[in-house]
Amino acid sequence: MSLSFCGNDLKNSYSVEKGVLNNGCFVDALNLVPHVFLLFITFPILFIGWGSQSSKVQIHHNTWLHFPGHNMRWILTFMLLFVHVCEIAEGIVSNTEMKSNHLHLFLPAFMGFIAATTSVVYYHNIETANFPKLLLALFIYWVLAFITKIIKLWKFAEEGVGVEHLRFCITALLVVLYGLLMAVEINVIRVRKYVFFTTPQRVKPPEDLQDLGVRFLQPFVNLLSKATYWWMNPLIIGAHKRPIELKKIGKLPIAMRSLTNYLRLKDAYEEQRQHAEDLDRTPSIWRSMYRAFGRPILLSSTFRYMADLLGFAGPLCIFGIVKHLDNKTEEVKMNKTEDLHFGVYFMSSMELLQNTYVLAVLLFLALVLQRTFLQASYYVTIETGINLRGALLAMIYNKILRLSTSNMSMGEMTLGQINNLVAIETNQLMWFLFLCPNLWAMPVQIIMGVILLHYLLGYSALIGASVIVLLAPFQYLIATKLADTQKSTLDYSTDRLKKTTEILKGIKLLKLYAWENIFCDSVLETRGKELTSLRTFAFYTSMSIFMNAAIPIAAVLATFVTHAYFSEFRLRPAEAFASLALFHILVTPLFLLSTVVRFAVKAVVSVQKLGEFLQSEEIGEDSWRNGDMSVSLDSCKKHTVTTKAINRKQRYKMDSYEQPMRRQLRPSETEDVAVKVSDGYFTWGTNTSTLSDINIRVPTGQLTMIVGQVGCGKSSLLLAMLGEMQTLSGKVYWSKVPDCEMLHDVYISREYGTDFSQEEQSKNRYSVAYATQKSWLLNATVEDNITFGSPFNKQRYKAVIDACSLQPDIDLLPFGDQTEIGERGINLSGGQRQRICVARALYQNTNIVFLDDPFSALDIHLSDHLMQEGILKFLQDDKRTVVLVTHKLQYLIHADWIIAMKDGSVLREGTLKDIQTHDVELYEHWKTLMNRQDQELEKDTEIESQTTLERKTLRRAFYSREAKTHIDDEDEEEQEEEDEEDSLSTTTSRRSKIPWKVCWRYLSSGGFLLVFVVVTSKLAKHSVMVAIDYWLAAWTSSNFNTMEHKPIINSDHQSYVPVFIILCAAGIVLCLITSLTVEFLGLTAASNLHHNLLNKIIHAPLRFFDITPLGQILNRFSADTNIIDQHIPSTLESLTRSTLLCLSAIGVVAFVTPASLIALVPLAVAFYFIQKYFRVASRDLQDLDDSTQLPLLCHFSETAEGLTTIRAFRHEARFKQRMLELTDTNNTAYLFLSAANRWLEVRTDYLGAVIVLTAAVAAIWMSFYGLQSGLVGLGLTYALTVTNYLNWVVRNLADLEVQMAAVKKVDSFLSTESENYEGSLDVSQVPEDWPQHGEIKIQDLCVRYDPMLKPVLKHVNAFINPGQKVGICGRTGSGKSSLSLAFFNMVDVFHGKIIIDGIDICKLPLQTLRSRLSIILQDPVLFSGSIRFNLDPERTCTDDRLWEALEIAQLKNMVRSLPGGLDAVVTEGGENFSVGQRQLFCLARAFVRKSSILIMDEATASIDMATENILQKVVMTAFADRTVVTIAHLVSSILEAEQVLVFSSGILVECDSAANLLAQEDSLFSVLVRTHK
Repeated sequence: MSLSFCGNDLKNSYSVEKGVLNNGCFVDALNLVPHVFLLFITFPILFIGWGSQSSKVQIHHNTWLHFPGHNMRWILTFMLLFVHVCEIAEGIVSNTEMKSNHLHLFLPAFMGFIAATTSVVYYHNIETANFPKLLLALFIYWVLAFITKIIKLWKFAEEGVGVEHLRFCITALLVVLYGLLMAVEINVIRVRKYVFFTTPQRVKPPEDLQDLGVRFLQPFVNLLSKATYWWMNPLIIGAHKRPIELKKIGKLPIAMRSLTNYLRLKDAYEEQRQHAEDLDRTPSIWRSMYRAFGRPILLSSTFRYMADLLGFAGPLCIFGIVKHLDNKTEEVKMNKTEDLHFGVYFMSSMELLQNTYVLAVLLFLALVLQRTFLQASYYVTIETGINLRGALLAMIYNKILRLSTSNMSMGEMTLGQINNLVAIETNQLMWFLFLCPNLWAMPVQIIMGVILLHYLLGYSALIGASVIVLLAPFQYLIATKLADTQKSTLDYSTDRLKKTTEILKGIKLLKLYAWENIFCDSVLETRGKELTSLRTFAFYTSMSIFMNAAIPIAAVLATFVTHAYFSEFRLRPAEAFASLALFHILVTPLFLLSTVVRFAVKAVVSVQKLGEFLQSEEIGEDSWRNGDMSVSLDSCKKHTVTTKAINRKQRYKMDSYEQPMRRQLRPSETEDVAVKVSDGYFTWGTNTSTLSDINIRVPTGQLTMIVGQVGCGKSSLLLAMLGEMQTLSGKVYWSKVPDCEMLHDVYISREYGTDFSQEEQSKNRYSVAYATQKSWLLNATVEDNITFGSPFNKQRYKAVIDACSLQPDIDLLPFGDQTEIGERGINLSGGQRQRICVARALYQNTNIVFLDDPFSALDIHLSDHLMQEGILKFLQDDKRTVVLVTHKLQYLIHADWIIAMKDGSVLREGTLKDIQTHDVELYEHWKTLMNRQDQELEKDTEIESQTTLERKTLRRAFYSREAKTHIDDEDEEEQEEEDEEDSLSTTTSRRSKIPWKVCWRYLSSGGFLLVFVVVTSKLAKHSVMVAIDYWLAAWTSSNFNTMEHKPIINSDHQSYVPVFIILCAAGIVLCLITSLTVEFLGLTAASNLHHNLLNKIIHAPLRFFDITPLGQILNRFSADTNIIDQHIPSTLESLTRSTLLCLSAIGVVAFVTPASLIALVPLAVAFYFIQKYFRVASRDLQDLDDSTQLPLLCHFSETAEGLTTIRAFRHEARFKQRMLELTDTNNTAYLFLSAANRWLEVRTDYLGAVIVLTAAVAAIWMSFYGLQSGLVGLGLTYALTVTNYLNWVVRNLADLEVQMAAVKKVDSFLSTESENYEGSLDVSQVPEDWPQHGEIKIQDLCVRYDPMLKPVLKHVNAFINPGQKVGICGRTGSGKSSLSLAFFNMVDVFHGKIIIDGIDICKLPLQTLRSRLSIILQDPVLFSGSIRFNLDPERTCTDDRLWEALEIAQLKNMVRSLPGGLDAVVTEGGENFSVGQRQLFCLARAFVRKSSILIMDEATASIDMATENILQKVVMTAFADRTVVTIAHLVSSILEAEQVLVFSSGILVECDSAANLLAQEDSLFSVLVRTHK
């Protein structure tokens, strides 16, 4: 057939006798003109434009979309493209009806399609280049296209072509679309005035795009990029080369920042509050959330409805295709010439839909659209959810800053509750928002599905649907059970973790006493309970998975069997497979429903908690606090919020209107008083006053001291002055600083670069430097804790550090004052923390300093130094007003003004002289107390001061870490892996590999039998699923081949139905087996991994604990174990299920239409790259999300703890700013993560749609060669499932990869060497009562901690007689403690030996050796449990023996007085006893174990004089007949020793009795004694 434009089967094709426009072919040719015109004009411009991009305004990523009607134009263009596709299809189908080819039927439509595509590309380039004049070309094109189409429509109407003809409808639609596009173009001209007007409008890019830090472009890109997340490509592909860091994801756009959203929510909430107050109700949070975030939720729901309705296009298209393929065989081509106009055939609308190829293309388009809408709906809800969370967090934070202190201290609002609000409740609400469109979309989906099923199958469909509906409550039940089980599992986990933490903290003691197995068993017992709970959890999880998989099978079974027996019509392939696809659609909403309902219930509870919290009491708005400020809240608000685009300078002032300011003083009050309280009655929230009748004044620039007994209200007085207490009556006046008027917020103004030099000179008036009694530090560096937001001034900083004698402590820290302290860093001791708090108060440039008992945790030397250098010199030189609460009366002589308190009221006020003259009694009382304190002082100086001790522990903590370099800690390894020095290629390959080795390790922990069962049952299950559907295809095709509409008494279904029932039953059983086996495989693996880990760690050498940080070991037992217990099994199940579903679907498609395999190859390649890039990016973003969450939660708990300090310093604004930054950072990471998920899903969905298209086209083509229509239905139904599961494969793979890291970390610990517990001697060879005498021979002993390290003891020789009292001394690090560890074989003895009572200890089994010796360590360790358990965990001693031991340790009376006596509770770490008492318990513990050798390792280091005396006495009497080796840090404690060993850098230098050594003037011992005195 020759090609000709107008066709050559008609004589008058080219004749124009009836008038030019009456020739149909000419009109079609006329329609070509605008398209060709557009292509000719735009192509050169596009090429020139792409060549030179100079006209761009220098902004961000050329995403500036600013022409009006932008989205409208994109939507119209997409519709135009769709109509053009229909036009092409119609033309081609009509053309097949003609005798020769008529190109004019489809060529203009094809050119129109190209022109429409070009128009949108052209428009996009002009818009981003900001060159509006060039839009004129488009305007002309729309006008021309509109005119030519109008002519065509007019000619059709003349000729009598009407609505019943498809081509008429299409032309009418095109007229409308071109008209609308023309209107859009005119609107651009109207607004931008770029042509026909003299003054074009000037436009500026929005602030977000000028800020190059904003990298989240979803709100700014064009529609196509929005729908496909095209703008994410550089980020996701770049992640492959270089990890994504926080810098890379930048800032959030203004509209998504938590401040913007907070203001939206706050306004809505305030409105509700006003409304509620009128009606006397509580304000509704639901309503305020709806007011603030309702619109995006409605938008998302609209998208969701559209997606759900388009979802039904799949089954309907399958129905159409299969049905028409069936009918093809019957119908004979009828003669269709009667419908000719203009000499060409005009088809009706129905005819086009009967063309199977057209249906295939429609199916493809419907899928693409459905998936695009679905992802858009997800994205919008997630973005809204994140915005809501940001707003809620800001709201909670603002509330925390205004919480009344009494609420916190009276326990109405605990820290735990606040942390839960932040970490749990806000997330619950966010998740509810994510899922809430499902709430109203699901019912619609279910109803539509049931209606369609009824249409296809009649009443039997309702039976299938009712099966699904009836089983839904079971799913809900299972879901609630799961939640309950998870709670109980959590309790057991917490308990197990507590025990594990205790073991790890006291590991040294456990090893020295050979008790590790006893404690290990107690952990395993708890783990047993946890595993039982996990088993229940696994069972319910597997039931949930089983229900999800079995319900569709049951529904299909019920439906088709009923249909076979009760329906008069045969089941045909078209109905069968369409309904199969519908059942698949129906199951998803029902499965999700239970989850959504559960989340809805949780959300209701969360909102209730939030409401209570927001309604809780706030701090008293006292007159001085709010003051007679001229700036009221509302006026501020008007300035900021009315302008919609808040400009930058103003935006940060928003917080200032929530900053209450202190009132200026009335002129009548005198200037020399800084603070004055008159007739004050203050309370902590109860109506009884805690402080009553307070009349005091604090003189300006002087040192005021507040003294009194414990609990008489000294701290409360400070807080009352700061306005933290509720005022019942009375006033607090603060004097005004003359040179600094109401400029209140230095910090914010400094941060945003306003000039603030004048402010710095005057001291910041509105804040008070306040150091609380219980020290409060931020999780930040030491320097940040001291400067606390003030500008850094080196001289001042140095002076403060010296005054607080912090320099020696800072020198010990690994990074000096840049070391992080707090939860994520180093833990300091109480004294060190307190000195940092005092340093903070001294450093601040404020007029008034409040110090609340700064000496409580300091020893006497430090207190004196702080008093002299810090308070008297540093603060007084500055003429600052100081209020000092103290118990140290010897400092009263320095006070300018004294306030003495008693029982909540002021006893006396005045100078020391006043009190001496007026209240002699009080003065005398003070004098006696002072004398007592002086005596203590003398005693105190004898002992090594507490501070040096603290420094020692700090040094210990770090000495152990120096060795870290020797051991490759796996976390560091991972860091190194990702270092940028690696050549890019190696990083890339490493980061995209799946850790197969680790997976294998995990599976092998589960046991090979289980793995085998899982694999076989999974494969069997999926094979059976395919067999069911294949059987259905065979059955329906056979029905169809027999005669139509014959009543069914025939035997054919009797042969098919039983097999069908058997297959379905097998499928259901296999579903049950697979879901159970996978979960239990996971459980077995988890229990084995934890068991091995615990055993390895408990039996690891002590060295391992020195070089591995405690936190890291604990992480293996907490976070990693939790992942292995609960997350990996379900991820593994989901991954295997979705992978096998995809594989079986592709297998079926390949079986039905082998030709489609050719098309699958490029798709597979595309899929491989998509998943490879996504997995790496997803892991990085997941890490970012996790790592940014922690600081946010820490910031909240820190703020709640340090409320009084923050408010006293007046730093609320700075902390708010920090909170907003942290929230935004976390939200950015989370948004990018969810956008990356959408990126993946859109791509895999489109791939799935292409698979459906190829399968459909191939099947239709093959059906002409005799492919059964049943198999076509089978192939298409399976192809449809691929779209649902492809993205799950990738996401589960990515999740599994992240989760396998936990297995890898645990596995790395499993390779640690254990101690050699065996020994060369058998236990039976060791005498029962060894060591009976306690004689110790040390021969040429050399000891090291690790084969890699230098020896710590070199060639030591000594002999200790039975029953001798030996002292060992030497300077720090001389090897004293190493010797004590060598007795217990805890270190590597690589030369020489220690012989105790004739046996070389290195040959003994460790358990035997360690259980026969006793030791008292420097740090007293007690475990939670009873006193009995602490003295004798092995339960071998009688009560009398225990009481005897307690009596010897002088503890008997104290224990007697406790409830329960020996069974009295010991809290974690023995916190309910003082340090001295704990040390005595350790002594009693050593005595209980009747060993003839006792080693005391610096046992008196951390106790007071009195306890030390008891200890020494006991050792002399109770241990008179035993050998006692004392390692002394204070030489004075071993002056009575019968033999003294003096060590210096690992070598024994002197060995003689103490008296002899003292006699030698130059001996090292006498030098030590002299210096230590």
